[in-house]
Amino acid sequence: MAKFTTLTSHAVPLPADNVDTDQIIPARFLKVTDKHGLGDSLFCDWRYLKDGSPNPDFVLNEAASQGAQILIAGDNFGSGSSREHAPWALVGWGLRAIISTGFADIFKSNSLKNGLLPVEVSPEVYKQLMQAVQLDRTTKITIDLPTQSVTGLGSLEATFPIDAFSKHCLLEGIDQLGYLLSFDEQITGYEQQRP
Repeated sequence: MAKFTTLTSHAVPLPADNVDTDQIIPARFLKVTDKHGLGDSLFCDWRYLKDGSPNPDFVLNEAASQGAQILIAGDNFGSGSSREHAPWALVGWGLRAIISTGFADIFKSNSLKNGLLPVEVSPEVYKQLMQAVQLDRTTKITIDLPTQSVTGLGSLEATFPIDAFSKHCLLEGIDQLGYLLSFDEQITGYEQQRP
């Protein structure tokens, strides 16, 4: 997992509320246990037409979205089932952070464990960011994890919450197993002293 410190990027605007995990990654793609290639199926039913060609009206297919690492999503993003494949697909497409006014709890937890930073902001900040990005798709937003802040649009600055453990893991680029393995020397020492 890549370390997350400060990210500056243009953003993809997806103003729909209550986007559930079945829209993020449809159930037919859940048979895999490997993250590789899931980004190709992200928002599959919205992103592709019935014949399999890209839907020109879907935001991820727009030229302005290419290379974006931030998604600005509507409220209650990631609701529905608890599939870990949803953050896998988002990261697989190239996203590193999602800004919203609210996230489903399980989706938020799964995202933090997979290197995807959910950034919860007030409705006022969300509205400013969404309007600016929709007007100018080259608008840059900066997310600074050490200070837990979002900046952009000149004077805009907002903070966001994150628990200390998740913040530590993202800053170090480790998941929960990586965190445990960082204590390998102490664990080995303890085990060697046991009868």
